[in-house]
Amino acid sequence: MKLALEPLPTLLPLFEARPDEPLKQQLRGFRWKGKSTKVSQTHARLDDGNILAVDTFLNEFWTSRQRQAHNLHEISYRACFKPQLPRFFIERLTRPGEVVYDPFMGRGTTPLEAAFLGRVSFGNDINPLSAILLAPRLSPPTVEQVAERLRRMRLAKRITPADVEGSSVSMDDLLAFYHSDTLREICALRNHLLEREHQDKLDHVDRWIRMVAVNRLTGHSPGFFSVYTLPPNQAVSAKSQRRINERRKQIPPRRHVPELIISKTRKLLSDCDTESRRTLAEMSARAKLLTRYAWKTPEIAADSVDLVVTSPPFLDVVDYASDNWLRCWFCNISAADVKLTVPKKIAEWQMAMTATFSELHRILKPGGHIAFEVGEVLKGKLKLEEVVIPAGSAAGFEPLLVMINSQRFTKTANCWGVDNNAKGTNTNRIVVFKKND
Repeated sequence: MKLALEPLPTLLPLFEARPDEPLKQQLRGFRWKGKSTKVSQTHARLDDGNILAVDTFLNEFWTSRQRQAHNLHEISYRACFKPQLPRFFIERLTRPGEVVYDPFMGRGTTPLEAAFLGRVSFGNDINPLSAILLAPRLSPPTVEQVAERLRRMRLAKRITPADVEGSSVSMDDLLAFYHSDTLREICALRNHLLEREHQDKLDHVDRWIRMVAVNRLTGHSPGFFSVYTLPPNQAVSAKSQRRINERRKQIPPRRHVPELIISKTRKLLSDCDTESRRTLAEMSARAKLLTRYAWKTPEIAADSVDLVVTSPPFLDVVDYASDNWLRCWFCNISAADVKLTVPKKIAEWQMAMTATFSELHRILKPGGHIAFEVGEVLKGKLKLEEVVIPAGSAAGFEPLLVMINSQRFTKTANCWGVDNNAKGTNTNRIVVFKKND
């Protein structure tokens, strides 16, 4: 359905968070770079056959620039949203000390941004890599601690095929990506971390080093351990990498693993000042991170969460084992055992989301909100907001509004040769629900 959009008359010069003012009223008054908010209605058919009209607001509500957030967010993960998205709702729908939760946390953008804002972070994801990526950033070490720990490791030892045992990965597979001396350091680091974990001695410095290493395994610049390959949020197969190497006439260059880990650590911690460390330390002590399906989280008490900000898995777009085989190998995770929620049909996706909403209704406080980002699917032909509204309504939530943040692509899309407004996700489409008293 094509909607006619009309500009609203009430304008404000800046869009400052005003938690005491209803969100709809704030959206109506928003203006940025001369653009006033446009309003329409989204029509969704409920389970009882009735059509529900939900107020819909469109504008560029936060910047499209990638560097307008804390550097601790700058790790790679497929289909992650910008920190500005959760910040927008956290500032407007919660107060310091309240609980913010993401049941599909991915790299942990929502919990980390919540912690920076003095909120208690709850996060969950069936992907075990999620907690590995987030937990160290809630309790970061210093650059000096990381450098000293790496200095004490014995990363110069020789390696054999036995060093990659325990998985389907072979030495030849890895040599498609890495210089032999680089691979020696990677395997030595992996073995050290696995041994520390087996001995239950993995501390916050070890966990940080593991997190950074996982993010440096493959990429398309000299800042990664590998030869040139795809962007770092997924790994191609060894066979595909050999084809890339042949086509580009490249061989894996020597990379120095400790130096790259320290370099990335400096960047991640570059704006981690005393105040932000103090806030993170206070919030991380109360954080709760789970590795579960989103529709079954008994560790979270009923009526304990103030706000949910999340983006669920979309329709059949992720091949977990293929995308994460190298990361899983490094962390000794069996990729085949990680069963993500990736329904192939819209009816299956809606059923999975309805089950998730039922669990969110249990844990959310009366008066609490959900900001449910559904992106854009099938080049905009499928409007998932029209599917998710009935799912939330069936679980007992009131759909308050739909918010569409429209902006230009940034560098990640350009890496894939995707033109703005031509392919992929061009907008953030968020349905906001409320649990009534």
